[in-house]
Formats: sequence, structure tokens, C-alpha cells
Amino acid sequence: MAAVPAAILTVGAIFLPETPSSLIQLTNDKDRARRLLQRVRGTSEVQSELADLIEASELSKSIDHNPFRKILEVNYRPQLVMAVAIPFFQQVTGINVIAFYAPLLFRTIGMGESASLMSAILTGAVGIATTFLSMVIVDRVGRRPLFLFGGVLMLVSQVLVGAIMAAELGDHGAVIVLIGFYVAGFGVSWGPLGWLVPSEIFSLEIRSAGQSIVVAVSFLFTFVVAQTFLSMLCHLKAGIFFFFGGWVVVMTVFVYLLLPETKGLPIEKMGDVWREHWFWNRVVVVGGPGVGEHLPAKFGEGGSQSSVVDL
Repeated sequence: MAAVPAAILTVGAIFLPETPSSLIQLTNDKDRARRLLQRVRGTSEVQSELADLIEASELSKSIDHNPFRKILEVNYRPQLVMAVAIPFFQQVTGINVIAFYAPLLFRTIGMGESASLMSAILTGAVGIATTFLSMVIVDRVGRRPLFLFGGVLMLVSQVLVGAIMAAELGDHGAVIVLIGFYVAGFGVSWGPLGWLVPSEIFSLEIRSAGQSIVVAVSFLFTFVVAQTFLSMLCHLKAGIFFFFGGWVVVMTVFVYLLLPETKGLPIEKMGDVWREHWFWNRVVVVGGPGVGEHLPAKFGEGGSQSSVVDL
């Protein structure tokens, strides 16, 4: 059974096109990159963005190209923090606890084996549906609003589930509905966006290192949470939901204060985003590597963008 998703991914990868950035970087085929960019953007007016991609590619080739050493430099500190923090927070939402142990959790509140399994299937279906919803609306709503909405929804759901279980009310229906809301909150936010946002913030010269760190941290904390959950459940009981709820508070504040909006921003302009951010502009050096001069928009406190760069 485990081979089925792997087979689907393998077959799907055959049909994946190259990105404009990779075409320029690997083949220097500017005409093909322009045509692909026009198809992606839905407009023929892509010359400015294409020029930015070419400039970024030439810059990445002209500097010391050890991406793991490069990402440790001060000017890439925001990207390094995000490469570690985003996958870490994604795992300490507790979502994999639900994915791995949902039938066990439902049985601890007195449900039968068949009902527990069916409830787990239903919550999984909710997660799939809301992930597809996020895919549809993310480019209209933006990344930060979905992160914040999902964080609040997960927090409220976890606190209420913990309270019901701590009070031993035996309200199976309410617990199932609330866990469904929790999964929905994750499905529209940290589920897909925990992978999307890292793919948008790394400039070409550190992209391979940044994405590698994201994947490594994600798998590391998936393992840690999965291995420690049963012991934590035995000791904390209903408090396990308050534990994960506490982390949801931390990550939601983190997003509000430190994560800028990336909707509509080409990767080659991300260096300017950090320079204009209310907090990260204290870390990055203006004019340093990865920090350009061509982003007019200002970023206010809380990291939100007051205007979007036109593409």
C-alpha cells in the first residue's frame, strides 16, 4: 500500500515542466523561459520579470556557490530562521498525532473500534478537502491571512477538546466535530503553506540548501513527535491538547510578527522583502548578497505588506 503514493508521485513527476528559473540557470534558454513565464503569468508582459530572473541567475553563478555555507551568512539569517522554524512549527501543531493515532485517541474517549476508525477516516477526508480549498484561494487571500486564520481555528479547537476531555463529559460528537475543525484549520494553513512558503523565500544561490534544511527538519520532528506522543499522552492525558495548543499560539505570533507576505512576489525580489521588513531590516545589510534595490513596497509592523509588487 505504501508504494501506491510513491508510484503516483513518480508518474506525476514525469509531467512536471521545468520552471523559468531552472531553464535559465541550467540551459540559459531565455526564449523558452520567456514562453513558459508568459504561460504561467497569463500575460505577454513578462520582460521585466525575465530580466530579474536572468540577473539573479548570473549573480548566483558569480558568487561562492557553497549554498550551505552561504545560508549561514548574516544576510541570509531570515531565510535560515524560516527554514528551521516553519517545518518545526508544522510538526508541533500535533497534526501527525492525529494522522498516526486518531483511532487510539477516539477510543480513549470511549468510542468503539469501528466508530473510532470511521471517525479517523472522516477527519482525514476533511484534511484533504481543506487542503484543496487552500490551493484554490491562497493566491487571492494571501499566505499570512491563511496562516493566522488556521492558527486561531486550531487553537480554539484544541483548547475545547482538551477542556471536554479533562472534564470527562463523554461528549463524543463534540470531540469529533472539534477535531474536524482542527484538521480543517491545519488543512488551509500549515499543511500546504508549510511547504509552499519555504519554496518562495529562498534566492537561487541558497535554494538547494534552504529546501534541504526544510525537509530534514520536518522529518526530524515528525519522528520526535511520533516517538514521544504515547508517553506524553500517558502523563499529560487531556493536557496534551493544551500542550500543542501552546505551540499553536507561539507559531501564530511568529507568523504575525516575523513572516512577510509572499503573495505575488518573484523569488528574485525576496531579498528586498527582508530589507523592508520591520524586524529583519535590522539583520540584513542593504546592498549585501541577496538584497537588491528595487522593491518600492514597505512592510509595516507585524510583517504585513502594504502594497504588492506588480508582476
